[in-house]
Amino acid sequence: MEDEKEIENEVNGSEIFKEFREYSVVEFFKKNRQMLGFAGKVRSLTTIVHEYTTNSLDACEEAHILPEMMIKVEDLPDGHVKVTIQDNGPGIPQSHLGKAMGMMLAGTKFHRYMQQRGQQGIGGAGCTLFSQITTGKATKMRSGLGDGKVYECEMKIDVKNNQPLITNQSEFMGNFRGLRVEAEFAEVKYDKSEHGVYEYLKRTAMANPHAQITLIEPTGEKHVFQRVSDKIPEKPTEIQPHPLGVTTGDLIDIAHRTDSRKLSSFLSNTFSRMSSAKVEELAKLVPTVNFEKSPKDLKWPEAEAIVNSVKTLKWIAPPTDALRPIGSDQIDKALKNILAPEFVSVSERKPKVFRGGIPFMVEAAIAYGGNSGRAKADESKGGDIIRYANRVPLMFDGGSCAITEAVKNIDWKRYDIKDFDNAPVSVFTNFVSVHVPYTGTGKQAITMEDEIVEEIRYAIMEVARDLQVYLRGKVREMDKETKKKIIMRYVKELSMDLADLAGEGAPADIEKKLANLVENKYEKIEGDAEEAGKVEGVKEDEENEKEE
Repeated sequence: MEDEKEIENEVNGSEIFKEFREYSVVEFFKKNRQMLGFAGKVRSLTTIVHEYTTNSLDACEEAHILPEMMIKVEDLPDGHVKVTIQDNGPGIPQSHLGKAMGMMLAGTKFHRYMQQRGQQGIGGAGCTLFSQITTGKATKMRSGLGDGKVYECEMKIDVKNNQPLITNQSEFMGNFRGLRVEAEFAEVKYDKSEHGVYEYLKRTAMANPHAQITLIEPTGEKHVFQRVSDKIPEKPTEIQPHPLGVTTGDLIDIAHRTDSRKLSSFLSNTFSRMSSAKVEELAKLVPTVNFEKSPKDLKWPEAEAIVNSVKTLKWIAPPTDALRPIGSDQIDKALKNILAPEFVSVSERKPKVFRGGIPFMVEAAIAYGGNSGRAKADESKGGDIIRYANRVPLMFDGGSCAITEAVKNIDWKRYDIKDFDNAPVSVFTNFVSVHVPYTGTGKQAITMEDEIVEEIRYAIMEVARDLQVYLRGKVREMDKETKKKIIMRYVKELSMDLADLAGEGAPADIEKKLANLVENKYEKIEGDAEEAGKVEGVKEDEENEKEE
């Protein structure tokens, strides 16, 4: 009887699959908006500003234009927040504006192997979607290419089909060049916390000293982060992927899209450091693969054999000239302009590779005193970790980031910072690469890969040693002044006693001579001691390097 009941309760597979549906990428992100960084009111607003500003900076630099951006945030009576962002970039052609701002996984970045701030083709369209699902309103846009024509429209996204829905289009003559975006959002909040828009733009200005950024707050207060450099970063160059960084799936995908007629020419034309001699070496290792056939006919087992054989060969490291760091001088100028510290040191490490073939490099700086450090509730300062990836501030998810991990792995007491969490110090780190291994689509943390964490740690230790020398010199100077003051206290009394003992000479004259004697001789004695201390400090640093 029980078996019969179980049979009666069984559901046919066709019944289950009546609910089977296909979903677009927009529908997925509509349900999982936290994956785009839209989680929490403050974070969501910062994410919106982040997406628009990174697009503007990339566009300006690619067009070789010194960026000027205006960001205005307004609180509306209905509780919504209106965000307006305008830049002086090259603008977006009318034929591409819809796809750029109203279609996900579309853009100029994802398919290119080059250093850029954005890399997924989601951000701008993600903001359009977030405005739409929280307010029901369209995003207003204006674009001008500098040719006298200005195009305006309103835009939403067709969620089911991942297509832009453009309305209220108009075109008129004008001098406007650049892009202006105006959108309303709910479920967002403006404040001046360490994760808010103001802090984000301040940090953007630090890493982009060639940009001028104006922020108008909801109160009407205006902040201008002035440009401190007229040097536009060199335009990044697109490079070929390195064989050691390619997976079997990557190889199959690229091979099936190529125009090359032979597998051998496809490999040598597509991958970095893959010379014809290397292709011949590879062919000997996988004799079962015909290197004269069309790449479009490459099968998975063949691709897998090629990828496995690639790992057994010796390769020249990938070219690193495609990397575009901020530069030591630029970082120094920016930190001094914004933090006004009493001490700054900057380090720029040589390029390295991770995952076998992806080039990257690390820039690090340390600032001490002045406005350095994180403001605490008791108005004191604590250690601040300022994280960047390709000049873009990483404001959230610090606990899961390689940069934070590297800072935590440093013994700060060795560098005369007794307690990093309570020191007026800012550690600035910029990770530079043609591919940033983010932990998620929100792009707020760098994956903790061993090669990356180690290189970041070494870069920070370099500048920490410079700070150590400065702090020790500062302590020596204070000790010297204290000792000198103690000695000078007795000069007057000693001069009077000497005049009495000698029975001649005015105490005032003797006091003057004794003061000069202490001043001159003391400086020499202390100077010799200071040099000895510096030598000892260098020896200690060398010992520390060996330990590392």
